[in-house]
Amino acid sequence: MLPRPNPGILEQHACEDKGYDFPACRRKLTRKGYTVHIPYRGLGIEAKGLKRYPSRRWVVERTGRWVNLFRELKIRYCRKPINYEALVQFANAIICFRMARSWI
Repeated sequence: MLPRPNPGILEQHACEDKGYDFPACRRKLTRKGYTVHIPYRGLGIEAKGLKRYPSRRWVVERTGRWVNLFRELKIRYCRKPINYEALVQFANAIICFRMARSWI
């Protein structure tokens, strides 16, 4: 696990969903040196005149979705862990190949 960069040197952002829209959460993240990006609950954003941040998929969620597109991995027909691990590695190799091909 990598250590967190110093917030004084590199600006850190905390992007959370509406479930974290509580003053205590905002204060705690601000105290830790994060720039907070949490949409407000309740009335619409436009009604409050506040800035709306564009939605982005997290890298982990996106990659998990790509792996779930392989039905063999989503359902997990393999009984032996070594076979399942081989399929995961093969799926990741295919994903990397597709990404590299799209960059060319």
